[in-house]
Amino acid sequence: MDLNQLNSVLAGLPHPLLVVDSENRIRIANDAARELLGSEPAERNYVAVIRQPGALDCIENALRHRRRSEGRFMRAGASTETTYRMVAIPLDRARSGLSGVIVSFEDISHVEEAEQMRRDFVANVSHELRSPLTALAGFIETLRGAARNDEAARDRFLTIMEREANRMNRLVSDLLSLTKVEVNERVRPRDLVDVIALIRSTIAALRPLAESAGAEIDLLAECDTATVAGDPDQLTQVISNLIENGLKYGASGGVVRVEARIVQHFAGFRGPALRIDVIDRGEGIDPVHIPRLTERFYRVDSHRSREKGGTGLGLAIVKHIINRHRGRFQIQSERGHGSTFSVILPIAETADRNARP
Repeated sequence: MDLNQLNSVLAGLPHPLLVVDSENRIRIANDAARELLGSEPAERNYVAVIRQPGALDCIENALRHRRRSEGRFMRAGASTETTYRMVAIPLDRARSGLSGVIVSFEDISHVEEAEQMRRDFVANVSHELRSPLTALAGFIETLRGAARNDEAARDRFLTIMEREANRMNRLVSDLLSLTKVEVNERVRPRDLVDVIALIRSTIAALRPLAESAGAEIDLLAECDTATVAGDPDQLTQVISNLIENGLKYGASGGVVRVEARIVQHFAGFRGPALRIDVIDRGEGIDPVHIPRLTERFYRVDSHRSREKGGTGLGLAIVKHIINRHRGRFQIQSERGHGSTFSVILPIAETADRNARP
């Protein structure tokens, strides 16, 4: 294979590829490589084109030692950085007619991001569990020692230990729910669910919680029934989480209102949709926090959230459940003016056809 034939082969491949000869010149660069490097690298010294120490070492080692070498190449974007795995492999001069190396670039940003997410997740879970476990261990040690015969202290410590144990139980439960939702997120549910009836039953179950918070739950439904293709347990979890959040953090407004209506047109939907708004008149949220509210363990006020029994996973679970149902999740809030959490779900096609005249 001569140089022209090699050039033709590399031109048709989607990954960025370079051929560097023994004189350190780039002899071939396919379209993907030119796009990556942002210039015409052919016939230039690779040192002047690459300009990253680790990437340069990868090519130099392959040229000097005539063996496979690997490295990293970073490309800075407007808001993110893309990581490429470089592999430099010596060319067989007898077959290619060229003494040098062929260099490939593989985008591994998604692998890096997944690994970083895993590390962050483990760190967050460890942090969330460390506090209650430390508290339990400390109280157990105290009850075995100084407070062994102090009945008042024992009752007080056992109450705190129960609260911390319940907190760990909620965290584990939410982690299991989140894992289950993520595993099935690409599998669209097929059951037909009357969401209006489901909202009514969820509100009835949460009324004792509302009374203890000194608030009311009002329902304003503009339709008697609305059928979507969904998982009834997961949809109940969504509505319950949003109303509970309203009661925990917006109860100062006295009322958490749930509105449900059918909208005929919504961006990205082929047909009508059911819109559910959970509205509170509490303190509201600074808009700077809104883009991150559905991240795992993200809290606007960590101390207050833990006092209220929050795990920092509720809205992350809501987001993944709504994604599984091919819906949309929107948050609107302003400090001093309360918050609105909106769920938009596509109306089931069979129900839509039955509703047409």
